[in-house]
Amino acid sequence: MVSAGPRIYTGLARRENAGWLLGLRPGQAVVCVLLTLPVVVTLSGGDVRGAVVAAAVAIPLIGLVVVPVRGRTVMRWLAHLLMFQVGLALGWSRWQSRAASGSTVDPAIPDLPGTLARVRFPDGPPMRDLGRICLIHDTGEARWGATAKLVHSGIAMLSDAQCQRLASRLGNLLATLAHRDVVDRMSLLIRTVPDTGADYDAWRAEHERADAPEAARRAARELDRTIGRVAVRHEVFVTFTGPEDALRRPATAAGGGIDGRAVVLYRVLDGLTDRLRSLGAERVTWLSGAGLAQAIRTGFNPGSAGVLSARDRRVPWATAGPTHAPAPTARVYRHDGFATVSYAVVMPEAGTTFGSLGGLLAIRTAGERRALAVHYEALSARRARSAVRAGRFRTGVVRDWKRSKGFSVAATDRRAAAGARSQEQAVAAGHGLVRFAMAAAVTVPGEWAVDDHAARMENDIAGRFELLRLDLAQDAGFVTAVLPVGIGLPRLRGGAL
Repeated sequence: MVSAGPRIYTGLARRENAGWLLGLRPGQAVVCVLLTLPVVVTLSGGDVRGAVVAAAVAIPLIGLVVVPVRGRTVMRWLAHLLMFQVGLALGWSRWQSRAASGSTVDPAIPDLPGTLARVRFPDGPPMRDLGRICLIHDTGEARWGATAKLVHSGIAMLSDAQCQRLASRLGNLLATLAHRDVVDRMSLLIRTVPDTGADYDAWRAEHERADAPEAARRAARELDRTIGRVAVRHEVFVTFTGPEDALRRPATAAGGGIDGRAVVLYRVLDGLTDRLRSLGAERVTWLSGAGLAQAIRTGFNPGSAGVLSARDRRVPWATAGPTHAPAPTARVYRHDGFATVSYAVVMPEAGTTFGSLGGLLAIRTAGERRALAVHYEALSARRARSAVRAGRFRTGVVRDWKRSKGFSVAATDRRAAAGARSQEQAVAAGHGLVRFAMAAAVTVPGEWAVDDHAARMENDIAGRFELLRLDLAQDAGFVTAVLPVGIGLPRLRGGAL
């Protein structure tokens, strides 16, 4: 609905694979039935005391399986904690690069920790104006992709009408992905570049005029205090990926192997470049191996960004990762003298506006870095129709069951049913359906109190979005929120949203 103010986007907080019965998933429902069965059997035999004892045992166990705590049930927390402790005990979580240990390394072979160990980064052949592009091969998910670095002026100074136009163009871009067989995911990453102000102070000292009026000097110093310290630079990356199953046949026709897949991807990326420019990108640069290695290196070590840019140094893949990363704690990931806290961003039920996530990138202290990643997957028309039909049927069944049992239908159920119907009508009219996930992170030097900066980030977005700290998975959350490799959206299981 368009109003005089900014457009409100609602219906974004729907969970994937929501439970059919009272929000329970099939596995949870089976466990609950098995736990309540002894109570029913004992009670049917007339043993009331035995039924009470069985219920006293079953109810806490059901709570462990059903009740969510910070996004996960207690049983899932226990399972994740067990795996986390096993990783610590066996040394899987510790990391030291081969170069730092003194081993002989091949500069062209990536040496990366954790989730990144499954990713390969072959360079594709030169192709017309695009040049040589580094391909991203995620062997775990069987996906291929490429990353571009954008120069964008941002949306802070745009009017509501201009923001709506950008939102419509973003929607059109995602709609085109739904109709492409090769590429179906897009990951947008924005991260600030830490700046202590030393470069600016040096530039001022070199260019300040000695004969400048004193009033102008006072005004400049006041601007430095009020604006200069909070002004930051941003890096913007976009990554497009597609499944191996969709690439295999056209890649075989193009010659097969890495070059064949590169040729097929280049054809798609060539068309997507113009789409990115329509979103306000002043320059779109598809990254080569050296460019992507530098983006990963500066992700792990923000302090190296200025040195690499000033000296125009190339980063070999063998040193693109961290030199040393101790075993992560449950709530913080430490790497190369820095500490990062990562979050999953939960959309509000009331909806949001275009650009409302900007508060997550508001730097409060010089030397701090923040990052925000939004991962999209455009579903094909067939998958979208299947998903909305399943959603409409599920909400209808829950509503009808409650009515048949004499329960009143809650407002949330009515809103879910209305949203499912409107979504099905939109898909039937030719609109697309998009899965998405968001992650944010804050990084500070290791000797700083990282929890204080994490709390400030939570305060900056409080009341608009919910941040779920990725406890027990901070190393994987770092990859999702900070590194432009297109990892962050789990595979859709079950075919429905």
